[in-house]
Order: sequence, then C-alpha cells, then structure tokens
Amino acid sequence: MSNNENYNPPKVWQWDAGNGGEFAKINRPSAGATHQQDLPVGEHSLQLYSLATPNGQKVTIMLEELLELGITNAEYDAFLIKITEGEQFGSGFVNVNPNSKIPALMDNSTTPTTRVFESAAILQYLAEKFDALVPNDHTSKTECRNWLFWQMGSAPYLGGGFGHFYSYAPYKMQYPIDRFTMEVKRQLDVLNRHLSDHDYMAGSEYSIADIAIWPWYGSLVLGDLYDAAEFLDVESYTHVVRWAKQIARRPAVKRGQRVNRTWGEESQQLAERHSKNDF
Repeated sequence: MSNNENYNPPKVWQWDAGNGGEFAKINRPSAGATHQQDLPVGEHSLQLYSLATPNGQKVTIMLEELLELGITNAEYDAFLIKITEGEQFGSGFVNVNPNSKIPALMDNSTTPTTRVFESAAILQYLAEKFDALVPNDHTSKTECRNWLFWQMGSAPYLGGGFGHFYSYAPYKMQYPIDRFTMEVKRQLDVLNRHLSDHDYMAGSEYSIADIAIWPWYGSLVLGDLYDAAEFLDVESYTHVVRWAKQIARRPAVKRGQRVNRTWGEESQQLAERHSKNDF
C-alpha cells in the first residue's frame, strides 16, 4: 500500500489483500464460493439473507411496509449474513446471489423457488407480487422507476466513493474526497430540487422509490450515515431534510432499520427477525 502522490500503476495489477483499510476483507477480485455453508431456512415463504446496511434496509423496510398494509403473506424470516466474516462467500449464499452481496431473497411460495438479488430487483419483485407501493397510473409508475434506477446508479458514488474515502480508507486523501464530495452534493441538489415541489419521489404517493433512496440519502442528511452531515452542509438541502424526517417517522421504517442490525444502541438491534413479536 502506498500513499505516495507520485504513485504509478504497475503494468499488471496484483491484489494486495491488506490494502484497503476497514472492510478490506469483504472484497476480492474473483467471484464464486470460498467454502461450503448452507443457509438457514425459517417457516415463512419469504427468506431474506441480509445485513442492515442501506441496501439491506431497503428490503426490510419494504417488507415491514407491506405488513403495515395488512398483507400477511409478506411475513418473512430475516437471517443475518456476517459480511466481515465472509459469510457472503458461502456456497448457500452464492447460490442465491452469485454476486456475493447482500441482500438476497428466496421466495419458497413459487414453483420452482424464486431467487431475487439486487435490492432494486427485490423491491420491484415484492411490489409486483403484492401489488403495492408502486403507483397505478402509467406516468407515476414510470416516475417511480426513474427514481428507483437513479438511486441504483447514484448510490455507488455515495457509498463506494464518498463513504469509502471519507470514512473507511486507511488514510485521508484530498483528491478522492473532493471528487466524491462534489458528486454527492450534486446528487443532493438533484433530490432537493425535485422534492421542492413533490411530497415523495414519485409525486404525492409514497413508493418503492422512497424506500430505495431513503436508507442512503435520508440517513445521510439525518446524520446517521458516515457522520458527514456537517461536512456536507446537509441543512442547506431543506426539502431533502423535510422528506427524510417525514419518512423516518413511519413505524415500518423504524422497524425495518432494526432488522439484521448488530451495532449501535442495543434497543435498535435485531440480529434476526422471524415474527412481529421479535420487536
């Protein structure tokens, strides 16, 4: 590892497993399973394997919102995947998600069983399965999808870019921090302008677009992600803050944030979830 500003890449890159700072062990330059490890299976049709990162929270919030609507078939088991211990590289998990990233979902109510990976795909799958949390009219439904895919394309700059270099890199580097801060602030401005005349991302109706965006950008402006609210001057994005606080008050959001969480205040942790009584 080198922090030399005059670093020149070698002709052929070689992986250094010790390079990368915090969470370096969860990444590697190849795919596939590293060991045999079966996944646990609970009693419900929907089996979620995840961790309470922003991407993981999308799905648990979605499932809790469906249950809040009285959709009892959305009951689910949520099992913890310890990514810092490499459980995402176990054979069982790789069979559900060959990309070895949380979250991953199995729907055992279908024949054959349906696997769903990538958080946006899971949100769309559940919305279609239960006919909920997506607007019915074509224009609003399209707007919902616009913002859902905006999030999928934008959040890597926030997480893998800004979050990594601001919070997790082994040392501070001005160029990448400046580069990704500029992009994150541009994204916050995109959201702020849109939310200046919309209650929610798809218009007047809460939807999977909000569920996808809030764990990243809502948590960011509320100070729960990367401890960077002051650095980013988030209070200047008044409409994003209004929207973030509005969603944070939802009971399903409060529950969904806790599922598969093993850090922070003990009252906010719930390593596994198998019924509403677990809360």
